[in-house]
Amino acid sequence: MFDKFKEACGVFGIYRPQVDPALGRSIFYGLYALQHRGQESAGIAVSSGRGIKYHKEMGLVSEVFSDEILEGLSGNVGIGHVRYTSSEANTLINAQPLVVRYKKGSLAVAHNGNLINAHELRRELEDHGAAFQTEIDSEVIAFLIAREHDEDISEAVVNCADKLKGSYALVIMTEDALIGVRDPNGIRPLCLGKREDSYVLASESCALDTVDAEFIKDVEPGEIVIINKEGIRSIKKRQGGPSSSCIFEFVYFARPDSVIDGRNVHMARWQAGRLLAEEQPADADLVIGVPDSGTVSALGYAEASGIPFGIGLIKNRYVGRTFIKATPMSRAIGVKIKLNAVREVVKGKRLVMVDDSIVRGTTSGLIVNLLKEAGAKEVHVRVSSPTIVHSCYFGIDTSSRKELIGAQRKVEEIREHIGADSLGYLSLEGLIKATGLPADKFCAGCFTGTYPIEVPREGKGYLYEKR
Repeated sequence: MFDKFKEACGVFGIYRPQVDPALGRSIFYGLYALQHRGQESAGIAVSSGRGIKYHKEMGLVSEVFSDEILEGLSGNVGIGHVRYTSSEANTLINAQPLVVRYKKGSLAVAHNGNLINAHELRRELEDHGAAFQTEIDSEVIAFLIAREHDEDISEAVVNCADKLKGSYALVIMTEDALIGVRDPNGIRPLCLGKREDSYVLASESCALDTVDAEFIKDVEPGEIVIINKEGIRSIKKRQGGPSSSCIFEFVYFARPDSVIDGRNVHMARWQAGRLLAEEQPADADLVIGVPDSGTVSALGYAEASGIPFGIGLIKNRYVGRTFIKATPMSRAIGVKIKLNAVREVVKGKRLVMVDDSIVRGTTSGLIVNLLKEAGAKEVHVRVSSPTIVHSCYFGIDTSSRKELIGAQRKVEEIREHIGADSLGYLSLEGLIKATGLPADKFCAGCFTGTYPIEVPREGKGYLYEKR
């Protein structure tokens, strides 16, 4: 319903030395913390050493798992997944974790990211007799591991990862081991934590906090972490060029209380707001944020500009997963269901409205109009990221360039389209400075069109087909 990029999914895994009757519930709590990364489906797979039990359904974590289901998910190793997908692939068969049985037993895979050579790998496997049941990259990964696995599962995972191109943060489980894998460019996040004698893998550190696990480290780009009864070991022999973490984790995807690559997300967004005020000042009476993603940057903007901060928009947090048909009238109603202006706060005021990004421009104008209908005298829109002008091919659901308003219109034309009195974006240099990390640390392809991995023509077509 809202004009935002959508993250593909979140992954979570736990290894305990002994069987834990509450293992499924711990994974449930971890997935709850990652719910913002995917709201279409959720799943958990566990093992006690013989076979893998699992449950997955369409819906939010709270809708998919009941107390009765969680009580049946005991074990000492388990993984979980929350998923966002396009409507075309929004079916139960594509939900994760993906569980497969093969000659060595069973394994389960949960994947965050996108393989740009999935089509090529799928064709190769089909030529050797593989029969695929889903449309997801995870099934390609599972088939590759099963084919390579002879004696040592870690060797099979290394051989599989050597064949993968694209972005992937993986949690993989066998009947007696938990494995984490991050792509050689580190595009998608993955971190490692520990609680007493148990280890945890998660997309974000906020999920570690939920299960009282201590953050140990980010899994390094190209690193494979193997956890079993013998302890934990790491394989780091794979090289993939410079680290290229997705910069949109700091803009929108990650929860503000998470730490990504050593930098707190809340502080990065607050600093982005401060730099936005320096680069794009406005003569106004009040700064407001578009909740929730624009609020932290709005606080930074207000502090740096000296303009008071106020709560001008209230978000309805109980809308759930309802999708509004994309007609002008129903979209306007959808925005009013989701957001409402506080008339007493905005009436007669010249507002600075801070948001984290404008993707298609479909709802920004409706929010500006909402504020003006509530009596705002002026609405100056400020965006705490640069103009988005290119699609992403590495695990984010974006439109083709023809649907990205920043690729089709100049800033002044976008301002006219959304009805703002002025419009200003944070520069890429400012966004990178806000993170406190070097520029070569990031993939910023959606802003620049320069990607850490070359995307084959066929790969582009395949990704668009999936979307």
